[in-house]
Amino acid sequence: MPTHNDKEPLRITAEDLAGVVVPVEGPGPSAASPDAPAAKSYGSINDAADKAPVVADERGSFLLQGWFYLGAAGLLGAMLGWALCEPGFVDGAGANRWGNLLLLPAIITFMCIGFGVSESIVERSLAKALLRGVLALPLGIILGFIFEFVANMIYNLGLGICAQMGVLSYRNPAAWIARGIAWAVFGAAGGTIYGIVGQSFKKAKYGIIGGLLGAALGGTIFDPIAMATKGGAPSRAVGFALVGIATGVAMGLVESALKDRWLYVTAGPLAGKQFILYKQLSTIGSQQQSDIYLFKDPSILPQHAVVAVSGSRVQLKALGATYVGGSPVSTRALQDGDLLQIGRYAFRYKERHRS
Repeated sequence: MPTHNDKEPLRITAEDLAGVVVPVEGPGPSAASPDAPAAKSYGSINDAADKAPVVADERGSFLLQGWFYLGAAGLLGAMLGWALCEPGFVDGAGANRWGNLLLLPAIITFMCIGFGVSESIVERSLAKALLRGVLALPLGIILGFIFEFVANMIYNLGLGICAQMGVLSYRNPAAWIARGIAWAVFGAAGGTIYGIVGQSFKKAKYGIIGGLLGAALGGTIFDPIAMATKGGAPSRAVGFALVGIATGVAMGLVESALKDRWLYVTAGPLAGKQFILYKQLSTIGSQQQSDIYLFKDPSILPQHAVVAVSGSRVQLKALGATYVGGSPVSTRALQDGDLLQIGRYAFRYKERHRS
């Protein structure tokens, strides 16, 4: 039985609803009114996603240019090989001493190692540099002895031709040219290793061309240097140093001159470095094994993007936040001059136009 505390259920009829009048609010303060509060805009998620990070172009360092770090690698490699073997080297009668037998193979070996690891070092990828160094060491030793044997054959053949022409003195430029032609094979060894560790036939081809030119130049000036420094250890040190520098610089210049497609870093820690797109698939990310290793940026994924080259088409596939021309992209066919932004890094995609 219901008590006096029980409440009747609320009943609303159609007549009640019909009689309800909804008040209409008047217009708020005019935006032009001085009393109107300023409108606040907090943007949206879409607005934020559509904005590219602000990355200003930076002046590139010459230390990241291929001609510089390859030239430095050739210099250091040649000097290390010379320093290790010079104590056992004897002029003239000591031709069978260990220093005489190992000098040129050692120089070739360490130059090859230098060319193999230098690019990874300037890119701050120590893991990749170590891997390439381990690969370059045995290859450098093998090619060092092989190419030294080939160079001696070519040199002796050249001296024989010079003798038939009546050239019997090392002071004659014809003898210098004979040495330069023979020592060109040292540069070919360096270019071969450079391409092998870079896993690119085209890179090896450019390296061999540059190495041939640079080592030929260095070999040609070796005898004039020996005469100017009165022979002995100082002349060998200076001569081999110039051979190493010339080989590396020529490799870098030839590679840069003949490249087809590349990404030039315009901003970030690697500003001034160019990444030549040799492979069909080039990976970009914070993982050291990436083809383009981007460091010091936690926003970059281990595998952030991939650049695929197929014939004349170059396509970018983004796995993380990537912008082209200021707009976010997932996939994009790259055109000459496109500006790519990944984290704090910016790249300019470039192509060599064929006439």
